[in-house]
Amino acid sequence: MTPKQLSATLDILNSALGFTAPADAVVSRHFRENKDLGHKDRAIIAETVFGMLRHLPQLEWLAGGEAGKLPSTRELLLAYFTRIKHLNVRELPPVFTDEDKTRAGQMKGMALRDAPLNVRAAIPQWLVDTLVAEGQDEAAILALGQAMLQAAPLDIRVNSIKAKRDAVAAELKAAGDINTAPTPYSPWGLRVEGKPAINKYKCFIEGRVEVQDEGSQLLGLLCGAKRGQMVADFCAGAGGKTLLLGAMMQNTGRLYAFDVSEKRLANLKPRLARSGLSNVNPQLIASENDQKIKRLAGKMDVVLVDSPCSGMGTLRRNPDLKMRQNATSVQELNAKQRSILQSAARLVKHGGRLVYATCSFLQSENQAIVEAFLAQNPDFELLDAREVLSKERVTIELPDQYLQLMPHLHNTDAFFAAVLQRISAERAAAKEAGAMLSAEDEVADEADEA
Repeated sequence: MTPKQLSATLDILNSALGFTAPADAVVSRHFRENKDLGHKDRAIIAETVFGMLRHLPQLEWLAGGEAGKLPSTRELLLAYFTRIKHLNVRELPPVFTDEDKTRAGQMKGMALRDAPLNVRAAIPQWLVDTLVAEGQDEAAILALGQAMLQAAPLDIRVNSIKAKRDAVAAELKAAGDINTAPTPYSPWGLRVEGKPAINKYKCFIEGRVEVQDEGSQLLGLLCGAKRGQMVADFCAGAGGKTLLLGAMMQNTGRLYAFDVSEKRLANLKPRLARSGLSNVNPQLIASENDQKIKRLAGKMDVVLVDSPCSGMGTLRRNPDLKMRQNATSVQELNAKQRSILQSAARLVKHGGRLVYATCSFLQSENQAIVEAFLAQNPDFELLDAREVLSKERVTIELPDQYLQLMPHLHNTDAFFAAVLQRISAERAAAKEAGAMLSAEDEVADEADEA
């Protein structure tokens, strides 16, 4: 690492460790403001910053910071070079003094196996406490935490209305000697070797591929969107899943992309133009209770709710999230998640499908939200995600009827999804009649007892 790269790394860390903004935004802003940093400089700096954020609880412990107080960025960087990058004293950048090198030698002698669980798993204590409360044991927490220390692979989704997967793989190989392999679960996915700038290649520019984690692609399969249907992506964001649903519908029917953020919907526009889809109808809404939602009540064949969440499932990509979230912020999200799911359910017609999803592994954002919803909405029932995927010719090991993808088990982000179906009008009427008869019987029994 050159002095220029080292200086830039420390500057970025001094800003990023305040956790007042996403780390990727801090890095991007620094690069925009420092045009003299070349491509190689930026790659080394970004790799170092995100590597340190992934390992931050370990680095704090190694650097001997006081409880609640971060060591200096210089000390954290020394710990990172010494224990994570495994540099010996002679390989350390010349900016480090003899005193620093002595300290590095001491760090090499520290045994991480003696550290607290949150340090060994490289996650904050609040997250360990949450996982323990949800029934996770030490081995499971360590496996998850250590998996999150690895950089995520680069997955792309082939746009099925424009290209075939094999053709795109051959095109990337010919255009830039880029090696890819079919993703193990998604029928549209390619896993790219290394981290090439896919957005510079013709297949991306012309809309034949989109960057999308394989786990996110599987959410589309759970939706089961088909030709001619009415479908809603309730929290569309920048539209990655919207574009997938539109392709599954083969550019027919009507697909609504709802979001409360005008900026996110604006980011969908260029992606939509590349995709070749004409069945997408972006809709800015004020909240989940917007009048636009009410007008479409009971009309949708499929509604996808990719709910706002903590993002804990994306820590391989956004390692600073584990420091920017806390138990209180997750509880606040839980209230929002319940409200959004309840509102989205109104759109689903009898016999239609409602898919609730998050990029989180926390049960409070996942199973707990779904179970509470089902208790309050007897006209919905839970489908087995394994059976739904099996009908799409996807076999995947899951512990129960929910989809819960994990990086150390599936090499995807930690996505969760529940597939819900609104029962038919006939079944709903019969169920209601049965409930009324049961209530009448109870009244009669009470009268007899009296």
